[in-house]
Amino acid sequence: MTAAIFRGKRRRAAAAVGAVAFGLVALSACDKPTPLATVTVGSTTVTTEAACYEKGKELDRGDLDKCMADKSIKSIKVQPGDKVRVGVEPDMAEQGWIVVGNGQQQTNQLKQTYTSLDGEQLFVNRMAQRLEKSVVLSVITKDGVWSVKLELDKS
Repeated sequence: MTAAIFRGKRRRAAAAVGAVAFGLVALSACDKPTPLATVTVGSTTVTTEAACYEKGKELDRGDLDKCMADKSIKSIKVQPGDKVRVGVEPDMAEQGWIVVGNGQQQTNQLKQTYTSLDGEQLFVNRMAQRLEKSVVLSVITKDGVWSVKLELDKS
């Protein structure tokens, strides 16, 4: 009779240990999501994860170029006169961030969690002196790049 009780306790103990081990393996397989950047135009908001993100590790120039060339990004329409609001998470703001539009720096380094930009000015290509139909707006920190495509909507 006592042998049956010990076997039952051992099975329950083994099952408990197995469940804990499985839970730890399952948790270690989960990646923490990257911080998010948000772009709002009027009442439309687009939130994006990083094209590249190496928490705490500085991206080198080659990595940065690859990240900014990512074409699988969300888009948002901008009409002339619209304000484009860009927001980042507090951790990103703490380390400092800049906004780049089609390779042209749009802001100095920022430490707050949001900034507003003149939508029309983002489409002006100063080098070619023309108005672009779309702009890839990138938020850049030392360890990541977040991008959203802005499309000029003249309707």
